Amino acid sequence: MKALKIVAVLLVAAGLFVMVYGGFNYPRSNHVAKLGSVEFAMKSEGRADISAWAGIGAIILGTLMLLVPGKKR
Repeated sequence: MKALKIVAVLLVAAGLFVMVYGGFNYPRSNHVAKLGSVEFAMKSEGRADISAWAGIGAIILGTLMLLVPGKKR
């Protein structure tokens, strides 16, 4: 049961992250040219946008998972 609660909290946290930031940036390196010992490289940053609906869904699902009572033995 404890694992279910941890997953629920992680879902809510991920949903809040998506709602606040709308995605995340990641580094991308594109090799341009290498001449002998000299290397020319272009580094850029990519962005992965995540839909706000995905964030809302994660928050709702995580909240429901926290509110559902567990099995009693």
